Amino acid sequence: MGVSIVLSLAGGLGLFLFGMKMMSEGIEKAAGAKLRNILEFFTKNRFSGMLVGIVFTAIVQSSSACTVMVVSFVNSGIMSLYQAVGVIMGANIGTTVTSQLVSFNLSEAAPIFVLGGVMMLMFSKRLNVQKIGEVLLGFGVLFMGLSIMAGAMEGIKEMPSVTAMLSSLRNPFLAVLVGFILTAIIQSSSVTVSIVLLMANQGLLTLPMCCFIIMGCNIGSCVTALLASLAGKKDAKRAALIHFLFNVFGTMIIFTILQLALDQVVAFIHMLSGDNPGRFVANAHTLFKVFQVIILFPFGNLLVKLTYLIVPGEDTKVGYRANLQLKYIGQKAVFSPATAVIDATKELERMASLASENLNRAMNALVTLDEEDIDEVYKVEENINFLNHEITNYLVKISQTNLPVEDAKSIGALFHVVNDIERIGDHAENVADSARQRLEGNLGFSKEAQKELGDMLDMVNTIVRFSIEMFSKNSEEHLHDILQLEDAIDEKERELQQAHVDRLTKNECTPESGMLFSDIVSGLERVADHATNIAFSILDADPEGARKVVVRA
Repeated sequence: MGVSIVLSLAGGLGLFLFGMKMMSEGIEKAAGAKLRNILEFFTKNRFSGMLVGIVFTAIVQSSSACTVMVVSFVNSGIMSLYQAVGVIMGANIGTTVTSQLVSFNLSEAAPIFVLGGVMMLMFSKRLNVQKIGEVLLGFGVLFMGLSIMAGAMEGIKEMPSVTAMLSSLRNPFLAVLVGFILTAIIQSSSVTVSIVLLMANQGLLTLPMCCFIIMGCNIGSCVTALLASLAGKKDAKRAALIHFLFNVFGTMIIFTILQLALDQVVAFIHMLSGDNPGRFVANAHTLFKVFQVIILFPFGNLLVKLTYLIVPGEDTKVGYRANLQLKYIGQKAVFSPATAVIDATKELERMASLASENLNRAMNALVTLDEEDIDEVYKVEENINFLNHEITNYLVKISQTNLPVEDAKSIGALFHVVNDIERIGDHAENVADSARQRLEGNLGFSKEAQKELGDMLDMVNTIVRFSIEMFSKNSEEHLHDILQLEDAIDEKERELQQAHVDRLTKNECTPESGMLFSDIVSGLERVADHATNIAFSILDADPEGARKVVVRA
């Protein structure tokens, strides 16, 4: 009998965890991009951030998913720590929605949700409908798992040794430790609190001990974000610490209050919940979280400052001299499927900046013939090639994960963007080759030729800047300017090539210098083509016949 009960508990817990994972991932895939945009936009102050954190976590049903996303935002520089603190506080309230749902015992309706979800998955061709089907199926499976666990716990009541052990749990510190360890292992406070709720319903745990276990669950829920931040930058570690410190200080305050007035607190929650132990646990979970936020909300800035004392110093700046480093993605960055495309975009933006700076460095070396600048171009090009390889691998990796639907559609465009940026870097290297040829062959460029190249470079710099802004901000703001500039640069190339021919016929330059000039002008025009491709990568279709440039190799 004991083995049967253990197997039932394990099976029920497995279904519960699987249902919660499916439901959470389904919501993230169906609406993750929109929720992420809301999270990013409405966190300008701590109060609005808190409200968004509540709503986001209530929808996604996972404070861990919300806090890991916040840690990822902070790691990418999209969100400051002072903005993150409000969202983290809100997430702690939003996570109590799961226990509230569980307390209403919707197990009888679970088969309806399972059937509805399966039908949507099997018979609908639309991706968004399938994702909603995943949510419904996950919701149904979750409550079927709860029903199996509840049935198993009824059997536990008939096992004197187990009931005696559970009833002997009288030490508040031990109860907090049990809650912490269980949640740290399962990595979901919602699951642990739901198990406590079921045990309370069966009379296996006393209500006061349930309160202390819930406090342990609150601290244990921080483990996921702490683990995710270990490989991130210092601000990412600080964001995870905010979550941890908030729960530790909040738990200490509530623990002290319970030690002083346990009977009164239990009586108050019991009055709100009636004679339903499950409702008692759910209400205790919600009230504790709300109380924590009310008490600690005014001290949000102090929490941030405390994290700077625990994690002092700043990250090493990553510049163009960095030795083959990734900043936002890879093994040393926080990974969250909901922010993976944003992290890749930030890394691509950084790669584009390196390529653009390298092009200007190479053009400067072409005129000054500075050997150090020429050598630096080759070093940076090595870094750009490294980024090209690593970002491409990262895009392959995240394309196999559960990305939000809108993000999954953009992966193909990102592959093209990384290739276009790498080609801009190659053109910078070609210019450096020309500079070395000038230096070694003692080849001259006329003042007129230098001015013409400078004028064309200014135009190319502008179109590259507009394109990167358009790509990184996902905005069509510069679309018209880019199309005009691309036409102007094409015309500029024809004009400079003709001027080059005129100088050759007048014997005003050598054929060797003329060939270098012609190659550089062609290279700059191709850089503009690659920049235009980057800008067009955000568009689903070319508007009003605007053509996508076919770039020559």
